[in-house]
Amino acid sequence: MKKLWKKPILPIASISLASVMFVNAIPETPVQAKLNVHSQVQTKNHLLPLGTPNLQEKRTSMNLAPGVKYTKINRGETSSKDFYTVDVAFVETQKQAKIFLGNLKKDGFKNAHIIKETDRAMDDRKKGALGYIVRIGQYQLEADAAEMRNKLSEKGYTGLRTVYTGEDGEKTTGPWVVNVLEVDQDRFHGHVVPELANGAVAGKETLTQISDRKDAIAGVNAGYFVMGEKDGTPGDLAGIFASKGQLVSEAINGRSALILSTVEEKANIASVSTSIQATSSDGAVREVDGLNRKPGLIRNCGGVGGDTTKERAKHDFTCKDESELIQYTSVFGEKTESGNGMEVVVNHAGVVAEIRNKRGGDIPSSGSVLAGTGEAAEWLRDHARQGMKIQVESKIIGDGKELKLDQTTSMINGGPRLLENGEISINAVEEGFHWEEDPGFYYRFGERRNPRTLAGIKENGNLLFVTIDGRAPGWSVGANFEESAKVMKSLGAVDAINLDGGGSTTMTVGDDRVTRPSDAAGERPIADGILLVE
Repeated sequence: MKKLWKKPILPIASISLASVMFVNAIPETPVQAKLNVHSQVQTKNHLLPLGTPNLQEKRTSMNLAPGVKYTKINRGETSSKDFYTVDVAFVETQKQAKIFLGNLKKDGFKNAHIIKETDRAMDDRKKGALGYIVRIGQYQLEADAAEMRNKLSEKGYTGLRTVYTGEDGEKTTGPWVVNVLEVDQDRFHGHVVPELANGAVAGKETLTQISDRKDAIAGVNAGYFVMGEKDGTPGDLAGIFASKGQLVSEAINGRSALILSTVEEKANIASVSTSIQATSSDGAVREVDGLNRKPGLIRNCGGVGGDTTKERAKHDFTCKDESELIQYTSVFGEKTESGNGMEVVVNHAGVVAEIRNKRGGDIPSSGSVLAGTGEAAEWLRDHARQGMKIQVESKIIGDGKELKLDQTTSMINGGPRLLENGEISINAVEEGFHWEEDPGFYYRFGERRNPRTLAGIKENGNLLFVTIDGRAPGWSVGANFEESAKVMKSLGAVDAINLDGGGSTTMTVGDDRVTRPSDAAGERPIADGILLVE
């Protein structure tokens, strides 16, 4: 272990219940070997609020550096009552569900049934059931459920999902695998910093690669991002990102973000918005729609500029705008996104040094490029002529107060907020995790159990970074939003936020990845990570 053991490691401590449960093993890594060697019995005071209180739980901990503690928690066991099945549909009304049921019976599928989903988001003003699930089959093997799904598909049914009932969000015994990093910033002499994949906005990289490149003590995946070209620039941060005093990506206005340090305090979670304006030397002012991304595609929405349907956050959805002004800096990469419109190159003094009649040119190492489409391109033609000056100013508002960027400031997008001032406060509707036209989206994203990456702040200022493995029956079933909030509260957080999860959920300790990837392809390339570095 070139990283983890290069400096003296403080004593290892671990806690577990007297009756230890053994879960399905993965190949033992040096970190896991160290954890397994040291095991001591302790009382039940530290149990996680997952499943029933009497579940067996094992905790093992290791000090990675002064002020940095890593803990692995294995809890629960596979339930004999859980099974694989096929969700045929999630509909809003019982009448719609009964129509589906009738059609299934006509097509020869007679063992389907309806499940009423009563849970809504905590801040959802609507009352009554969220919707109704039409489900068919009960299988011990995933392959058998997949075979039923194929039969349904052949009959013309769409939107089918093979699911495991242990991930439903209802009562289960698990199991769960939870990894916890706790950082005492008063004792830790290193830094907690976000790091872009490949050191730039454009492109992706696995957390293991990012951690290795930066020689990190430990790390977790960070914010939401664009995965494929149809949604924008792959690797673009789908929300705010700031590092070393530089605003790299605009906010999804009104969505929560993790602020690792500011001039006022060490760490904070706040609802953030950004306002960016370009002012020409002729007095004309134009709002800058975004930073370092492809014009016209706004991942997770929450944009600016009077686009009414786009100003509200909408998770995992890409809003479109034909008229946008985008600023590119060297952190984006070597070239801007190509396409119709125009660009102007602004030097370090704010003077327009070059005009381009199409997009897709070089980005200077100092200064920036302003790219315009539609009406924004016309604005550049009128107000950004050769030799004129363009001043771009950014303002960040967090919980109603202006936030000042300095060299120590880091901001990472996430959402929804989970804890506020010690209380569970999940604002999923406000932050765009509920689709009015498709209640099933919130059910799948917030009520069902998924892999999660979470960040929290304890009352004493310590930072918590937590991963919960998921989508792995027999290993770990994941957590829903409410369970995630309860886990963070039980670990001592008073404020907490959900970061990007699912296939992105990853934690590294030294050279080891300590999480199990949920994507079939293995560890997912991501846009940014949060690293502990010396």
